[in-house]
Amino acid sequence: MVRVGLALPQLGDHVTGDSFRSFCESAERLGYSSLWAQEHLFFPHQPKSGYAAVPGMPIPAQYRSVLAATEAMAFAAACTETVAIGSSILVGGYHRPVSIAQRLATIDLLSGGRLVAGFSVGWSDDEHAQMDVDPRTRGRRLDELVRAVLACWGPDPVTFTGEFFDIPESDIRPKPLQVPHPPLLSGMWSDSGLTRTVQLFDIWNPARGNPAELADKVQELNAQRSADQLPLRLYYRSFAQRPTHRPGDVVAGVEGVVEDVRAAAVSGVEEVIIEGNFWEVADSPDAWARMPELLLPAVEAGR
Repeated sequence: MVRVGLALPQLGDHVTGDSFRSFCESAERLGYSSLWAQEHLFFPHQPKSGYAAVPGMPIPAQYRSVLAATEAMAFAAACTETVAIGSSILVGGYHRPVSIAQRLATIDLLSGGRLVAGFSVGWSDDEHAQMDVDPRTRGRRLDELVRAVLACWGPDPVTFTGEFFDIPESDIRPKPLQVPHPPLLSGMWSDSGLTRTVQLFDIWNPARGNPAELADKVQELNAQRSADQLPLRLYYRSFAQRPTHRPGDVVAGVEGVVEDVRAAAVSGVEEVIIEGNFWEVADSPDAWARMPELLLPAVEAGR
């Protein structure tokens, strides 16, 4: 058995409050396990970075409008009662520890302990510039951000001193409802990112690779974990249509994500997150509201 979650409807101009609520309520009613937010800030017309850090790769048009991640997560939590609410992912360089620790702890507390907190380093130089962050520091900065957030979620008084962040002796509340803290999810694939994942995270959810090769890789990573760490858990991202889709490419659609879920189950993946934000069928508020039902065969395949 493998659980199946959905990426929240965040991208593009076809998302409305009513369709977002209907999407979340329908997903919970139909048996999806989780709802996930991603994070982007804006759509530069002359980008310094290609999409996903691939030189010259155009940024998908869906990114012209993006609902803010933590706000979308909070609204999804308010629309539901049982599904997990996660970020896959928040970009470390866009946040400071006290603020993001407070916002995420608030979601965890008000949702009844349903938060999964996902972080990664991001790829957009343009978006890092908007936050006055040198993208060349993004790996070190994320290391420190996660450690500082964990300090904020730990016992009071909290203190932290680092290269990028300093927290004076303080009480920082609320604390998350989950103890010792909400699960931390990594979306990283680079050598340094995998080292970071082994050291600091609970779940690995890369955006590329097939379930079998990722299952082999997570075994390698778990061999590097210390004796006091639980094994990394593997989540898989399935695209109904990839953001890099070009005319003439095959659209995975429902059949493709069902195949991914079956392959994930055989490989020991714990959860599949279906990404529908780039799917051509997401062309109206009604289409978004119907998407959980359209993808229901993937949930049934997971069972």
